[in-house]
Amino acid sequence: MEPIDIFKALSNETRLNILRWLKEPEKNFPVQQAHLPKGDKIKGGVCVGDIQEKVNLSQSTVSQYLSMMQKVGLLESERYEQWTYYRRNEEKISELNNFMKTEL
Repeated sequence: MEPIDIFKALSNETRLNILRWLKEPEKNFPVQQAHLPKGDKIKGGVCVGDIQEKVNLSQSTVSQYLSMMQKVGLLESERYEQWTYYRRNEEKISELNNFMKTEL
């Protein structure tokens, strides 16, 4: 994915905040993974509903935001039954950080 596409995804304050919050999901989403059976865990994943509640936007808007960030590689998702959990793609974020250090 081209850096310009990543910058476009980050050009919205809510999307940028979501990425920030997912850096520390335990701190920012304390009741995460409530839909999982006890003992199951999705590493660092936060359910769309929990993100939607925090940003206070419609589920369709939040889903579009998450999809856009996943498309450019900033997020990864994992499905559990009818729920989708999102986490940061740290490898891609590191690549973006390196790009900014070397190219900008």
